[in-house]
Amino acid sequence: MFAYGILGVILVLYLAATGLGEARIGLLLTMTFLGDAAISLWLSTQADRWGRRRVLVAGAALMALGGAVMALTGDFTLLVLGATIGVISPTGGEVGPFLAVEQACLAQLTAARDRTKVFAWYNVVGYGATALGALGCGFAAEAMQRAGWTPLASYRALLAAYGVLGLVIGGLSWRLGSAVEAEVAPAAAAKKFLGLGESRGTVFRLSALFALDSFGGGFIVQSFLAYWFHLRFGVSEAVLGGIFFGANLMSGLSALAAVPLARRIGLVNTMVWTHLPSNVLLMAVPLMPSFGWAVAVLLARHMISQMDVPTRQSYVNAVVPAAERSAANGVTGTARQLGTALAPLCVGPLLATAALTSVPFFVAGGLKIIYDLALWRNFRAVKPPEEA
Repeated sequence: MFAYGILGVILVLYLAATGLGEARIGLLLTMTFLGDAAISLWLSTQADRWGRRRVLVAGAALMALGGAVMALTGDFTLLVLGATIGVISPTGGEVGPFLAVEQACLAQLTAARDRTKVFAWYNVVGYGATALGALGCGFAAEAMQRAGWTPLASYRALLAAYGVLGLVIGGLSWRLGSAVEAEVAPAAAAKKFLGLGESRGTVFRLSALFALDSFGGGFIVQSFLAYWFHLRFGVSEAVLGGIFFGANLMSGLSALAAVPLARRIGLVNTMVWTHLPSNVLLMAVPLMPSFGWAVAVLLARHMISQMDVPTRQSYVNAVVPAAERSAANGVTGTARQLGTALAPLCVGPLLATAALTSVPFFVAGGLKIIYDLALWRNFRAVKPPEEA
């Protein structure tokens, strides 16, 4: 997550520094999302059968490859290739098979009553690491540029560091114990579609809703937010790093706050009734009269916007059989990535038009509100074991 925090600050800035226009950047990010989705779906739906540790190592190897390709070339075709196969994250959030497989491992090793709490701490660590990555990236880029590096050269050095971190992740993943592996009967595995059996209907319905939510979220991914603040207020990389350090820190703390609330009102209610006000705050960001107010509203939004994340993860892993968790996480995660993948095609032209740069905030907030209401209507009666 530290590595993904680096990308969330510099990726769009790097692509712009190579000479790509906003429309091409949007196309490249869409291809990145589609590649991430395809690789995530392929690896995560096979992880329970192939071995979860092996899949994590494979994802880390692709991450290292993607970082190397992105750092070494400015050619558009090669950039698309590297971003598509290299589990590059334009959002600053996690992509590839990691999230799906790690959640399945955690759910397998955790009692039902503790699952949401463990997932909350998992997100706190992740958001904290993302925050540090964003902060360190911003200051490192500025320090290199003060030392005489061009912006392009400083961004390439940070992309190389991202690739090296992929190798480290691969080594750590291989050292996981055998208790994280699933027990899947070969005969049962052969009858499943995308690794799913009895949970297929529930997972597909959740996937459709999550895709809608992520399509909205794709309009305001962290790399686009960084670019918007840069265009609107002319802020430096170090300031952007500080903003997203604070935003990710707030997101991590909000994950902890979700635990007692979920115990009191339930997982689905927590997902919905914390997400709605956060979307109103999101739409208020571009309406603020100054940089300080815009940052304040964004941070206020992050104080509650991610309370649905550990509850959503806990809910998906609670309502599917243990041997289908990696696949369920992979399918729902892929749906989210596909939803996000379509948005950059729309955002690029909007950011290229001065009068429309704030439109993505309103589109994102409106779509996310529709998702919240649809989720509550369809799943408020589907209870996890600890609530039944």
